Amino acid sequence: MKAVVQRVSSASVRIDGRVHSEIGKGLVVLLGVERGDTEDMCAEMAHKTVNLRIFEDEHGKMGRSVKDIGGGIIIVSQFTIAGNCKKGLRPDFMNAMNPDTANAYYEKFISLCKGLYDPSKIGTGVFAADMKVGLENDGPVTIILELAPKQ
Repeated sequence: MKAVVQRVSSASVRIDGRVHSEIGKGLVVLLGVERGDTEDMCAEMAHKTVNLRIFEDEHGKMGRSVKDIGGGIIIVSQFTIAGNCKKGLRPDFMNAMNPDTANAYYEKFISLCKGLYDPSKIGTGVFAADMKVGLENDGPVTIILELAPKQ
């Protein structure tokens, strides 16, 4: 399981020309679910995401989480994160989880995040929809979180 987490000043998701979700200061999370991922990994990823300390504290260090600043979160399913470009110039998506299971894990991740943080501050995309994600990256700060299945 992989997540690209971006610290943003603002962000929105548009579907069919309409705003589906929008936030001010907070996080945009692009979540990729891969073959071999488990439901337990959803819980660990949700915990890491809402508690990730990438916002400035009083000392100018990255010491605060999105929860600490009362920011928003937009969570978008992004199967292309599982793309592999090691050979050639066209990515293959053999590592991506099948869509039905990936959607279930995406929904579980959202639910877990809402259980760890104020649900009214969490927006989403729509699984497999054609979305336009707009954001103003703050910093820029972009963190890649990766979890591998436990052997």
